[in-house]
Amino acid sequence: MIILYLLIKVRNRNIYIVVFTDISKMIKVNNQIQTTDWRHMSREERGKLIFQSGKIRKQNDYWIVGSQTGNFKAYKVSFNGHEPTCTCPDCQLRKGKCKHIHAVEFYIKRQINEENKITEIRGVKITYSQDWKAYNKAQTNEKLIFMRLLKDLCENIEQPTYKFGRPTLPYADMIFAMAYKVYSTFSGRRFVSDLKIAKEMNLIDEEPCYNSIFNFFNKKELTKVLQELITLSSLPLKEIENDFAVDSSGFATSRFARWFDYKWGKEKKFRIWLKAHIMTGTRTNIITSVNITEGQENDSPQLADLVKRTAENFNIEEVSGDKAYNGRENFKVIEEVGATPFIPFKKNVTGKRGSLGIWGKMYHYFMYKHEEFLEHYHKRSNVETCFHMIKTKFGDNLRSKSQTAQINELLCKILCHNICVVIQEINELGVRAEFRLEETKEISAQKVE
Repeated sequence: MIILYLLIKVRNRNIYIVVFTDISKMIKVNNQIQTTDWRHMSREERGKLIFQSGKIRKQNDYWIVGSQTGNFKAYKVSFNGHEPTCTCPDCQLRKGKCKHIHAVEFYIKRQINEENKITEIRGVKITYSQDWKAYNKAQTNEKLIFMRLLKDLCENIEQPTYKFGRPTLPYADMIFAMAYKVYSTFSGRRFVSDLKIAKEMNLIDEEPCYNSIFNFFNKKELTKVLQELITLSSLPLKEIENDFAVDSSGFATSRFARWFDYKWGKEKKFRIWLKAHIMTGTRTNIITSVNITEGQENDSPQLADLVKRTAENFNIEEVSGDKAYNGRENFKVIEEVGATPFIPFKKNVTGKRGSLGIWGKMYHYFMYKHEEFLEHYHKRSNVETCFHMIKTKFGDNLRSKSQTAQINELLCKILCHNICVVIQEINELGVRAEFRLEETKEISAQKVE
């Protein structure tokens, strides 16, 4: 108990008022006195008061938190694998979160702004050197090498058995023509001269008509074939890529949908677009798996299939993605293939439930090793680069009219992108491009043995 003397001046007279109060009910926060008994508060509330008082500072890989009673004591909060620890007696005895750990959590959460975006301040712009000699060589010879690598890929396509009617054109030649047309960005009629050159170079057996190419774009059975070719085209870089990123992006189409707006009493229409969900290596931007959906489909349900298909051929160590992929099932799928998910958490996640398992571990990693987490998470920017490469080189819109043709056209864009990436790495990293499916299976079998 202490005595406070208050001096009040009334009509030029000094009046003293004696006040008896308890020191435990006076808490100083930001130079303001609050008359709340902190002993009756929860640990989280007391941690917020410490955070507001500014008694926290980062030092190396831990935090120094000042004592709430102001007796010049300080405690060290650190992250030890899964759970945070503090050197205060409360944490040592209870083996749970103390007020100092809660204060550090408030301190870290300040790095996430109100729009659920991670804020990071970089003082120096990071630039990467370009091997111009390898780049120039790859670009000046890209078209010739592209045609030969595409032919090697198409030789793995099986021709369907003849049943009845007019014999179909060779699938290998037609898929070569489809992908080569997308690579050239020419119209069907202007592309005919390129097919003549390919025929003279013995890259195709028959020179198809441009209408035949359009008809093959509309074949649904070719969708699976193109996805398999995309996977096969990524295999030359299987020993290089270990870290992967996942994201999606939209491609405009020429189709429109109509709907009646009852508010304004008239019909409106909007353009239909397709969305490509891809998983790409963060070092070379090679695409290892892809799913094509309508533009309104959610991203999160696509992650499991992309990860599993990539894990069939690649050794995955890290998977980074934005908050749209944050979910316990996605974390579990990534852990099952032996990888670590670097997916940030939303602002409203508290970590109070489900602290065990990979989801809880990554939440504590995100909270207490935030800067280290961001170093892994920012590899995700490579998937944005990957989409930029596709759209700037082969266009961000789809020319085909029907949905099936648009899906196959988009898959051809991704296939062309993969071949161009392989050509770049042939000159820069000395990669050997082997697109023979049987040879790839033999090499994989030898590694297993």
